[in-house]
Amino acid sequence: MTGPKTEARSLKPKVSAYVDGLKMLGRRELSEAQVRRRLARKGHDANAVDIAIERLRAERAIDDVRVAEAIAHTETAVRRHGRLRVKRQIEQAGIAPATARGALDLVFGVLDEEALLEAALDKRLRGRNCLADQAEFLRMFRYLVGQGFEPERAIAALKRRKPRA
Repeated sequence: MTGPKTEARSLKPKVSAYVDGLKMLGRRELSEAQVRRRLARKGHDANAVDIAIERLRAERAIDDVRVAEAIAHTETAVRRHGRLRVKRQIEQAGIAPATARGALDLVFGVLDEEALLEAALDKRLRGRNCLADQAEFLRMFRYLVGQGFEPERAIAALKRRKPRA
């Protein structure tokens, strides 16, 4: 019993996975891994997901390099995060380490990391120039490291803000 209706029924899941993928990508940039996970969660079978991903990649609707760069730009420009936090966000999106490195090098190549760190510190100190005490020094250190700044750079910036005795 192979007729047009049977054939149409077997094509529907493949088209549906593709359409669902397009809808997801229409709302925001997603990596291939993110689209794969979301399509699987929606109940599409693995074969339909593979076909949909391949078609989306061929049409350049999915581009992990573009997604990695978008994440890096957002994390630095909007959220003011440091290199380590940005790297973690890109990797959480399921992007390959080599692609993540390329995006980080591109974004941080034109960015002044010291200025980014100082801006994060200024925002947290709310207009004050000096740290109040050792406890605040430690709090600020944990904050800066949590924001993705390298510990050595965070300590150097905080030492410049210590109160003069």
